[in-house]
Amino acid sequence: MAKRILVALSLWLPLVLYAQVRELPDFSDLAEKQAPAVVNISTTQTRERRATPQIPDLDENDPLYDFFRRFIPRQPGPGQGPRQFESRSLGSGFIIGTDGYILTNAHVVDAADEITVRLTDKREFKARVIGADKRTDIALLKIDAGSLPTVRFGDPNRLRVGEWVVAIGSPFGFDSTVTAGIVSAKGRSLPQENFVPFIQTDVAINPGNSGGPLFNLKGEVVGINSQIYSRTGGFMGLSFAIPIDVAMDIQNQLRQYGRISRGRIGVVIQEVSKELAESFGLQKPVGALVNAVEKGGPAEKAGIESGDIILKFNGKPVDSSSDLPRIVGSTRPGSKAGMELWRKGATREVTVTVGELPEDRVATREKGKPKPTEQAANRLGLVVADLSAEQRRELKLNGGVAVEDVRANSRADVRPGDVITAVTSKGRTTELKSADQFNRLLAQIDRNTALTLHVRRGESNLFVTVKGDSAAG
Repeated sequence: MAKRILVALSLWLPLVLYAQVRELPDFSDLAEKQAPAVVNISTTQTRERRATPQIPDLDENDPLYDFFRRFIPRQPGPGQGPRQFESRSLGSGFIIGTDGYILTNAHVVDAADEITVRLTDKREFKARVIGADKRTDIALLKIDAGSLPTVRFGDPNRLRVGEWVVAIGSPFGFDSTVTAGIVSAKGRSLPQENFVPFIQTDVAINPGNSGGPLFNLKGEVVGINSQIYSRTGGFMGLSFAIPIDVAMDIQNQLRQYGRISRGRIGVVIQEVSKELAESFGLQKPVGALVNAVEKGGPAEKAGIESGDIILKFNGKPVDSSSDLPRIVGSTRPGSKAGMELWRKGATREVTVTVGELPEDRVATREKGKPKPTEQAANRLGLVVADLSAEQRRELKLNGGVAVEDVRANSRADVRPGDVITAVTSKGRTTELKSADQFNRLLAQIDRNTALTLHVRRGESNLFVTVKGDSAAG
């Protein structure tokens, strides 16, 4: 009997394994059909050459002479070499129009002096930026070509967690690289990314994949690969894509108007925790808690108060505080929207006239206008400027400096538009009066010393600690 069972198992197991293998998807047809619409994007940017350490004046017989000669690069003396050099970067994109329109990430082409698009048939074209939006990391390019292959679009809202997806791009410059994985989560919110409900996947994404398409198994683009979470700079199983419906709305506005119009209502919000929900009498922690209302803003005019919890906006549920900026941002400025609030243990309905979010000054570049001269960043990687008299009156501040730009290598958790009012180091707080004073103060503080920035963000005040030895150089 046992012998018969063993024989039966030996016949049955291969069939089971074969059936399992048969269930795995084959991506070969998808890759063959869709790869021609995916492009390689390379950019060049002229940068100022930074000063490098100099070899000290040592005798050739000194034991340290050979060390410095081998490991410290020689730098030309004054007037002996170029002060500028070309920085190159790589990314991906995909063709959405037969007449040469291409979608990619804004960070792929940010500040580029020259953009080159290479197709799978090895043809190369110079591209121009029609518009870019840093808030969603979307850029629309145009090349002078016709009869190009294009992608098809799918509905990212119909994606299911666990569903197979495929990425095609140029990681590290290797064109038409195909990687596959599954949808790990939907509607992810990332720090400082308030307008994108990211698709999280475990598809292998590496530098150079940015801006490339994410396909479903029907060969339809459902997202744009944008970011990875990594402690090493390489793939670690956490990749994030911008849903294609968000990207297409942005490119439509860029193509038609050259700018992005977003709604705003003028509130500062925070997440509703379980403890807060219980204290406010809510059955579960949902919504966005209003902790400040802008004076004279749309929310105040609609009667919204600090302590209200926004449960719905324009008929859409606000499950968490991160949902509200996306929903409000996608609402047309000037339109009226209904809101459901939780106030003093009961729901209340109000109507708000949506205002317009001020345009990000660095989000788009107007056609025909030269790029502004790049300002130097301080040792924290921040570009700051003095506040105007009008800004001080509006913010009711006697001093402070405005953050105009945050370099990629900065570790200070601040954003463009923040105002830094003071710096605390070793128990001593210094009020800031000017950008020059701030930069000189940073130069005097030892790089190994932690410091705390006093930051005004909108109506809120917060403290941002920068650990020692984290300066941007």
